[in-house]
Amino acid sequence: MMHECSLPTINPQVVCREEFDGWAILFDPDSGKAFGINPVAVRIWKNLDGKTKKEDILQELKSSFSEVPENIESDFVDFVRDLVEKGFAGYEV
Repeated sequence: MMHECSLPTINPQVVCREEFDGWAILFDPDSGKAFGINPVAVRIWKNLDGKTKKEDILQELKSSFSEVPENIESDFVDFVRDLVEKGFAGYEV
């Protein structure tokens, strides 16, 4: 579960392979799991450094993409939760 004092960070073992169309594949060589992500999710992924706050990531998304859904905050939380559940990310405190 995401806590206010916790900052998400990528699993350093996971490889992010960007495709020509802005999409990417996350691949965990330890587990063999792969996860496809869209261009907005790629931008989120690149900001999961254990230092950048959720609010700052959301602000960057809003300024970088022309069509950001109104429920971007809940989408962000759900995406990070999925990453953590799949072992692609974790939390820094």
